[in-house]
Amino acid sequence: MRRRRDRISSFAAGVIGTVVIAVVCYLVFGGGVPWGRSPFVLKAVLTSETQLHIPSPVRIAGVDVGQVVSVKSLSSSSQLGVVTMDIDRDGLPIHGDATLRVVPRIFLEGNFYIDLHPGTPGAPILSSGATLPVANTSGPVQLDRVLSTLTGDARTNLQTLLSGLGSALNAPATAQQDRSQDPSVRGLTGAQSLNLSLKYSAEAFRASAIVNDALLGIQPHDLSGVVTGTDEVLRGLAASGDQLPGLVSNFDATLAALAARQHDLGQTIALLPPWLTATDRALGPLNASFAPTKAFAHAILPGLTQLDPTIRAALPWLAQSKALLSQPELGTLLKSLTPAVDQTASALASTEALIASAHTLARCFDTDLIPTGNEVIQDPPIGTGLPLYQELFQSAVGLAGASQNFDGNGRYIRSLAGGGSVQGHTSSIPGQGPLYANFVLPPLGTRPVFPGQAPPLRSSLACYRNTPPDLNAAQLGQTP
Repeated sequence: MRRRRDRISSFAAGVIGTVVIAVVCYLVFGGGVPWGRSPFVLKAVLTSETQLHIPSPVRIAGVDVGQVVSVKSLSSSSQLGVVTMDIDRDGLPIHGDATLRVVPRIFLEGNFYIDLHPGTPGAPILSSGATLPVANTSGPVQLDRVLSTLTGDARTNLQTLLSGLGSALNAPATAQQDRSQDPSVRGLTGAQSLNLSLKYSAEAFRASAIVNDALLGIQPHDLSGVVTGTDEVLRGLAASGDQLPGLVSNFDATLAALAARQHDLGQTIALLPPWLTATDRALGPLNASFAPTKAFAHAILPGLTQLDPTIRAALPWLAQSKALLSQPELGTLLKSLTPAVDQTASALASTEALIASAHTLARCFDTDLIPTGNEVIQDPPIGTGLPLYQELFQSAVGLAGASQNFDGNGRYIRSLAGGGSVQGHTSSIPGQGPLYANFVLPPLGTRPVFPGQAPPLRSSLACYRNTPPDLNAAQLGQTP
């Protein structure tokens, strides 16, 4: 037998449905989850009226991290208001130098949102319920506030300004003005020239984006370092006293000189594009020439890696060299060598004279003595056929044998009186007369013939400048 299950009454079902609908509506329209974790509450004071509504989003870098839960005015006569926000854990932490501003949302979103900057890591971290002061907040400038400041006179002046601006942009240029303009905009109005410049705007904006990206730097805090350096420069300029006004005056004089030569300056600027084009063409070969430089740098890297060990190995040697060159070592040696060094100059002068004399003697041997010693005297029938220097050495042997006065057989006088049946005499010798002698054999003659006086001796003429004697040209004289 099946047990029958009890059914819920219609009244209980209605009560439960009402409670569920109430909870859903509560959560949908901004109610907090019961027994959930309490959100981080951040308050901020704004200086202007805003159109923030509940729940306007709170964003950090475009990401929703919370919402506005309350907007209250401080007083009826003040434009200050306090905005209360609930921040999710994704938006924490928030530091003491955090800032926020009220920003209009895009057209499809409508209303406004709060752009929150959580501050720098070095600042203290705020706790829940903290309030950002008015100095850290800013509100949007709305059109009605701008128009409310325009009085009748201001509106008239604005109309005049806009009318003049329109006339200036639409008025055609005069012939004189056209001559000073770029050929691409001659004959066009100012507005047409501005419209024409739009086709260059894309490239200009792209270049500006590259420049702006480069201004951010490569490493973190590069831009902050530039700002800090600029601050120091400006502080230095502020502390320069009277020098800064002088710089401004000189700068004004420079600009005045440039303004006076604006025509020449304009021509110079007009010539810059072809020059830049030629420079750009030259940069290609220059960039290509960097390949050998890169190869050289790559090849030199192994040597650079050995440079540090080489220096470390050379340091002990340098230390020993320094000790060797110190006063106790090399200084003492130099002190001992100083007298010898002082005499070197005089010794060099004497050596130079000796070398010069030796050179002259060597030339005399080369041009006179050696050719004469190598000459063979033709004196038949008693000629030996030997060079003169060999006959000289052989005669030295005979003289040595004749001059000795003893041998193995004892002392023996070898000086004998000449004798023979053939008598002869010389010609008269000055101061002595003729000389007489007896010959064993009749003499063949006398070579060379005695000329009656000694040949002249010229000491002023160098030996090597004399003509070598011709011994075979000597004549045979008569018998005594």
